[in-house]
Amino acid sequence: MSRPARRRVAVVGTGAIVSGSHLPALRAHAERVELVAAVDVDQGRLDAFRALAGEEVAGFTSVDEMLDAVRPDLVLIGTPPSLHRAQTVAALKAGAWVLCEKPLTLSLAEYDEIAAAEEASGAYASVIFQHRYGSGAVHARDLLTSGELGAPRVAHCQTTWHRDAAYYAVPWRGTWASEGGGPTMGHGIHQYDLLLHLLGPWAEIRAMAARLVHDTESEDVSTALVRFENGVLATVVNSVLSPDEVSRIRIDCADATVELTHLYGHRNEDWAYTPAPHVASERADAWRTPTADVPSSHAAQLGALLDAYDNGVRPPGSGADARATLEFAAALYKSAFTGQPVTAGEIVPGDPFYPAMHGDHPHWAPKEHA
Repeated sequence: MSRPARRRVAVVGTGAIVSGSHLPALRAHAERVELVAAVDVDQGRLDAFRALAGEEVAGFTSVDEMLDAVRPDLVLIGTPPSLHRAQTVAALKAGAWVLCEKPLTLSLAEYDEIAAAEEASGAYASVIFQHRYGSGAVHARDLLTSGELGAPRVAHCQTTWHRDAAYYAVPWRGTWASEGGGPTMGHGIHQYDLLLHLLGPWAEIRAMAARLVHDTESEDVSTALVRFENGVLATVVNSVLSPDEVSRIRIDCADATVELTHLYGHRNEDWAYTPAPHVASERADAWRTPTADVPSSHAAQLGALLDAYDNGVRPPGSGADARATLEFAAALYKSAFTGQPVTAGEIVPGDPFYPAMHGDHPHWAPKEHA
């Protein structure tokens, strides 16, 4: 069978995340993709990116102009979060698939607009959740879903990072309108997305949030207790106040504990399996991470998306799958701000937390909303 033609790709936004992560991912799949266009409202930044990516890459300062002129197969979006919905919908309407930085949208209402645009166009939009795609995560999920580690019982998900005042001096950070939230939306979302990927659907969440240090609209720390449909009880911590930075997931099962400890990306060596006392060593030996070591990365996720494109099927990290992670964020905020437990499926049109993560809560909404 002949290999499909190289997919024509455009990038929207040419800042650090596109130059540092998306461009290397495209180069890793050079036999499958061709970067044909780049969009940025800052001409100087656009020129610098084209010098890095290649002058044959056409430059545009308007998404609509690029879509009309180039008609790409795939659009990679790395702009601030407040722009994601409109740019994703525009690309879908032009018939392009989309791979967008997290969060794909600022609310469940916006996400459902994208779902409607998908249905109308036949194209798909995926969100960057690259931690799912490293070989260590693939192996752990296989072991967990097959029952090889025994029934999962208790879990811990930790994103304890540190961001200073200079970080929040960037105008779009720390506001509901431009970022959609604090570390719950912008930082910890990668880890709890992986937790959901490993454990399956969540059922109930009880949470707290606070502004302890930073002068922002949104929180700088949040914590949650979570019950999963399969009965697992978990804790989730999202912080930008932690000098000793770490990202960690731990799942205690009947026959083993599986742990992932890293910071911004993992390799096989970052995963550990501790067998229960009754488990034979021969069985535990089979849990070791695979020989092939695929780091979690944009390149790994792009490869999975291209496979889906070639096969004409919905890509991973899209549709109901990605919506579940955004719903988890909305439920965490709703529980934290109302002081009440929130169940999966509860936040629907008419709920104040459906159109905005702050839910128009008087102590958390922007001043013009409060």
